[in-house]
Amino acid sequence: MLTKMKSLSGFILKGIDGDFGKVLEFLFDDQHWAVRYLVADTGTWLTDRQVLLSPYSLGAIDKNNRHIGVKLTKKQIEESPALSTDLPVSKQFESQYHAYYGWPPYWAGPYVWGMQSVPLIGPEEAKHVNSDGTHWDPHLRSTMTVSTYTVESTEGEIGRVTDFILDEHSWEVRYLVVATGHWWQGKHVLVAAHWVDKVSWDQGKVFINLTRDQIRNSPAFDTLAEITREYELALHGHFNREGYWAKPKDSGLMS
Repeated sequence: MLTKMKSLSGFILKGIDGDFGKVLEFLFDDQHWAVRYLVADTGTWLTDRQVLLSPYSLGAIDKNNRHIGVKLTKKQIEESPALSTDLPVSKQFESQYHAYYGWPPYWAGPYVWGMQSVPLIGPEEAKHVNSDGTHWDPHLRSTMTVSTYTVESTEGEIGRVTDFILDEHSWEVRYLVVATGHWWQGKHVLVAAHWVDKVSWDQGKVFINLTRDQIRNSPAFDTLAEITREYELALHGHFNREGYWAKPKDSGLMS
């Protein structure tokens, strides 16, 4: 299921032994375009650190009751490796974090989640994961920060990022929601994450290999509507691009 990521802001985080916070934002990497961590707002609890939750720990998203299940206890979270609120996520922290929980590092393998396509783990899979961190290259981006970035086509600026579309199954970012502002009468369009060439922290820009006319004539996105496969087919057909759903299944995908 596809979900607008901003709509998850403020969802209650329900741990094994009770609620402990709310969804603040997400950190994703701009290579695989996968959410690596949910950033929790814990209120007056653990105020001196960032509380990050890997999708390995997350359960179902309950939109009716506005909460997300977390398969951890408060004690587990409190005793996990601490990350200062004013520091970026480092290789050392991620290695310690994954080792503490016994989760395979997402960077140690050929697929989105290392040896898998989805963030699920069993004891047999864990045995075969290389955890030396050789291929670690984070490229972690904040959804809150990138939501202020402008979008550059091959012919110049065409709008700004306002939201992201999340695949709840794989925790991949499927689309960026782009508001074209005064360029085309406030039209919103979706740009598939794998069409992005690069994200520039220094310039505060997202670069895409598409022309202004391609964007101008693409199917408009209704920000209040659900995303259907019919709409996705029309979008990808317009750009003559293959959809993510057409990717071959890999042997790391757990059933």
